[in-house]
Amino acid sequence: MIQYPRILPVGDTAFTVEFGATIEERLVAQVQGFDADLKAHPILGVRETVPSYCALLVVYDPQCCPAATMRLALERTLTQMTGSAPVEGRLVEIPVRYGGVEGPDLQDVADYHHLSPEEVITLHTTSTYRVAMLGFAPGFAYLLGLDPRLATPRLATPRTQVAPGSVGIAGNQTGVYALSTPGGWRIIGRTPLELFDPVRPEPFLLQAGDSVRFRVA
Repeated sequence: MIQYPRILPVGDTAFTVEFGATIEERLVAQVQGFDADLKAHPILGVRETVPSYCALLVVYDPQCCPAATMRLALERTLTQMTGSAPVEGRLVEIPVRYGGVEGPDLQDVADYHHLSPEEVITLHTTSTYRVAMLGFAPGFAYLLGLDPRLATPRLATPRTQVAPGSVGIAGNQTGVYALSTPGGWRIIGRTPLELFDPVRPEPFLLQAGDSVRFRVA
């Protein structure tokens, strides 16, 4: 049986610190809590940290801090963790135009759950979501907190292009596309907000740990 947390090398310039292997709120909280600890008590040589659902990637400079020394420092930080309380980020409100050409799968999601499109919109805008991580493409936000009554399988055949700002559902997650990319999520609406702009001082609108509320635009 695998014992968590565990530290694994990723090439010769990074370690991944794994807290589990599933998508759970408690693991997201542990990852983000550990990330916060590393930021509060920096380790010499750490260049970047990248949180995911159940692991934190720690990128470091091996010329500044050898691998063995970095591993020991990470182990020390793990033993000193005070708990897995969620990191409190910002609350970001995202306006969404639901249905129509901007939400082509809204009716399908409604039909799948024997709901009306209006009921889907109400359920989707009632929850408060947590940004678990950014991934897949720059700025794409994976959000936890979807009402179980809206959990819907991905499309059998992904689209070759999804417009930036598209809000989708895949399984028990909801997410927002930041760029025009292929994708298989069920698109129920679109926001006019720019989630990723490389020329902004902070390119990403959302960060791991933020909370999100959707509203009808």
